[in-house]
Amino acid sequence: MSDFLTLLTDTLAEGVVTASDDVPARYHHDWAGLPAVRPLALVRPRTTQEVSDTLRLCHENGVPVVPQGGLTGISGAAHPEAAGIVLSLERMNAIRAVNPRDATMSAEAGVILEAAQGAAADADLMLAIDIGARGSCQLGGVIATNAGGHNVVRYGMTRDQVLGLEVVLADGTILEDMNTLVKNNAGLDLKQLFIGSEGLLGVITACVLRLHPASPARETALVGCASTDDAIEVLNKARTGLGSMLTAFEVMWASFHDTMASRCDVPTPLSGKHAVYIIVEARGPQGDSTRQALEGFLETAFESGLIEDAVLANSVREEHAIWAVRETPAEYATVLGPVIPFDIGIPTDRMAETVAKVEARIQQGWPDALALFYGHIGDNNLHLVVHVPAAGDTQPEAEVKAAVYAIVRDMGGTISAEHGIGAIKRDYMHYSRTQTHLRLMQSVKTALDPKGIMNPGKGFDQLAS
Repeated sequence: MSDFLTLLTDTLAEGVVTASDDVPARYHHDWAGLPAVRPLALVRPRTTQEVSDTLRLCHENGVPVVPQGGLTGISGAAHPEAAGIVLSLERMNAIRAVNPRDATMSAEAGVILEAAQGAAADADLMLAIDIGARGSCQLGGVIATNAGGHNVVRYGMTRDQVLGLEVVLADGTILEDMNTLVKNNAGLDLKQLFIGSEGLLGVITACVLRLHPASPARETALVGCASTDDAIEVLNKARTGLGSMLTAFEVMWASFHDTMASRCDVPTPLSGKHAVYIIVEARGPQGDSTRQALEGFLETAFESGLIEDAVLANSVREEHAIWAVRETPAEYATVLGPVIPFDIGIPTDRMAETVAKVEARIQQGWPDALALFYGHIGDNNLHLVVHVPAAGDTQPEAEVKAAVYAIVRDMGGTISAEHGIGAIKRDYMHYSRTQTHLRLMQSVKTALDPKGIMNPGKGFDQLAS
């Protein structure tokens, strides 16, 4: 491989290629917790042409390529290959344009999500994508995983925010599809192939994102409910009572809320103990009317017996206090130790049944286990982390996954709602997709990446029989 590295280094600009022994440890893994792997080389291009040259050489020489963004993924999609290169987009971090008239933003793939949000806000607009890793995740990775987040209940997934893409294919071909039009029916919408593809089909280098009018009024409430069924009914009432003002509906079961509030020493603004806690966020053009709508909704829900208690934020500080417990998952390693994470999708009418079945199954198999439930159930997304104290650093990952995913399959759910498949969910793809699905996915993969160099062994790669 020394000849290939020499060729790569000679072709690209000085400082773009870092050889294996000098690749910093942060590029050896993402957040999935898989064992660190030192890649053959790290490539950090500054231009789309340098990405193209890199992929062309890798294609010609059969060298695997693993694209990396902010390394915040938890499914292992950015985990390196020892015989391959890591292609980091972090230097391609320019916001090319914000167009207030079209309500669009053109940006490179390495732009940090929070920076993109700020650029939109500077133009009195809003980028609707918002996830907990906003300060470190990059737009390319957000798009490549079709990330969800807090605002999906109103604005949809990342897919719904993307108007155009610039993508480099496995052989170095540059696909220029930086469409800025909301309506463009001229043939197949090729960008959709790459959104959520986890780097298996090509490398996203730039994007055009849809922006939305900034909502100056934001009101946030924390609600306590006696049961999952009551929480789901609150969701139904919120959709009717708040309509398009409903921006976020985050649910935390007591297992998550009480455990993380206690272990992270985060005070909760709501008094008493509740089976389920809900963060309800409403946005609108006018402060008084938005607050009145949320207050009216809460009063109606309380009078109907659906909520036990509620508190409405009166300041930005109080708003942050309401969200504080929900934003503690980054502390799992510190306050829990190793965990087995799940990102599942469940039909709303089976959410309560699923939570009960999973709780019972975990308790049956691992009596000392902590099973923490939370999620964005307004868009069917349920998160779960399991920690078995008696197992120490060697958690029973395979056994717990088999138990949980079997229930998810039986409930008609999906093994991945917003975090992708990567390297850690491949064995369960057939729980959510048929062989026909997998064969078609692999056909697309073969057509765009005939030598199989793009992120091999991740997602749906080579799963079709």
